[in-house]
Amino acid sequence: MDFMVLQGITGAVVHKNKLTMCNGANLAYERKAFNEVNGFAGIDHIASGDDMLLMHKIWKQYPGKVHYLRSREAIVSTEPMKTWKAFFDQRIRWASKAKSYDDKRILPVLLLVYFFNLSFPALAVAGFFCHYYWYYLAALWIAKTLVEFPFFISLANFFNKQWAIKLFFFFQPFHIFYTILSGLLGQFGKYEWKGRRVK
Repeated sequence: MDFMVLQGITGAVVHKNKLTMCNGANLAYERKAFNEVNGFAGIDHIASGDDMLLMHKIWKQYPGKVHYLRSREAIVSTEPMKTWKAFFDQRIRWASKAKSYDDKRILPVLLLVYFFNLSFPALAVAGFFCHYYWYYLAALWIAKTLVEFPFFISLANFFNKQWAIKLFFFFQPFHIFYTILSGLLGQFGKYEWKGRRVK
């Protein structure tokens, strides 16, 4: 469900040429473009993010030439993480590469998303000191749902995963929690990847 939403956001921002996003499973490029930007040279020392960082190099070389192919025939299926620990390690690893992005347009967006999610537990705690904050929390939660739910339904229909629609409300609090935790640990914590610990 989380990965499906990430794909939807990726498709939207790339289509509108607002940001450059990708992951290794949905990335294709010509050998000529790869060679022109010297491949992974300059980014091969970074433990995670070679897909995004390579695409940023290509985007700088070919501005306006990076596109998203919205087609069911182009969908690539990947195995999900099999444990919660593996899931969090993967998300922390993804978050850790943010400071290495060449496309700096994405950084304000990441900060906005992070602090927006952080506002939910902040308002919940503040409500114990002044109950009016709980009204703000409820209003923000409703606004978030009104924006995200139609988008989620359209993605579930496109990826033929309609079963996920009924689970949206159940996993919404978890998504907020994991976004806050992985964003924080991605910058200041450690994660395990391919059998080794990475700082």
